[in-house]
Amino acid sequence: MEKLISFFNDIIPLSEKTLSLMGEHFTFDVLKKEDFFIKKGQFAKEIAFLETGIVRAFYVNSSGKEYNKQFFSSPSIIGSYASLISKQSNQVAQQALTDCKIWRAPFHKIEILSDGNYEIERLRRIIAERYFLNNEKKELEMAMLDADERYLIFRNEYPGIELIIPQYHIASYLGISPTQLSRIRRKLTQ
Repeated sequence: MEKLISFFNDIIPLSEKTLSLMGEHFTFDVLKKEDFFIKKGQFAKEIAFLETGIVRAFYVNSSGKEYNKQFFSSPSIIGSYASLISKQSNQVAQQALTDCKIWRAPFHKIEILSDGNYEIERLRRIIAERYFLNNEKKELEMAMLDADERYLIFRNEYPGIELIIPQYHIASYLGISPTQLSRIRRKLTQ
């Protein structure tokens, strides 16, 4: 739980009382490679702190083709924010690409703690703001940058991930084919 506490304190320093309250609701768990944190169609009930590992968020179109929307690498918060907030079924599945260590918490418990605690409310707001900014940044990159530029940004933001996960996941995230990714990588190494 030390990494969870450190992660929160790096965002906003929390009092011992607040850390203790939150610690009561987080439980350790393991996601094995290919396990789902949440599937499409489920109703989200939890968030989790990703202590180690890599999780992908993806959706599947009507033809059955998968598109990677986001990668979460540790340390990070995972969970279907849209489903949690809207109380509607989840549309973007989250699946472990590696074995992962996580700390789960029921979202409704965090909401209850937030009602009377400024620190938790502020922590939640900052995490949500960062998530929003990351999504907007990715949308702009997809619309305004070419594949080479998106790949270089990816390598900078996720150093070493190429050695861990399959290339087709990276290609999907970048919105290109695996063949196109191979060409870009070959061109950049010359």
